[in-house]
Amino acid sequence: MGEDFGLSTIDKLLKMIEEKKLGLDPDVLAYWFRIIESDAKALCPEDLRDSISIKQDPILWMKFQLKTSKRAIPFLIQAIEKNLPAMPYATKLYFMKVGEIIEEEASKFYV
Repeated sequence: MGEDFGLSTIDKLLKMIEEKKLGLDPDVLAYWFRIIESDAKALCPEDLRDSISIKQDPILWMKFQLKTSKRAIPFLIQAIEKNLPAMPYATKLYFMKVGEIIEEEASKFYV
């Protein structure tokens, strides 16, 4: 019986690790980038919608190019924050860091 408990625990841990790893899959990140791009465009005024663009690198799939106007940054941050609760844990951490980097870069423009 103790042996079954040990295997069950190991299986649970392996499943948790696999779920965390899947959160950083390029397809998962691309999916969330599309949602964030769409939400940011829906939140911002119509004249700023074309200024928001997120592209996945065709060769380096974990690399994304994000372009936005300075005025659209708050809407992009808002879209990220809105979607964080629905993301897998590793994906959430990734986008929290993306939001932090965007805010740091934006602060350079407002100084």
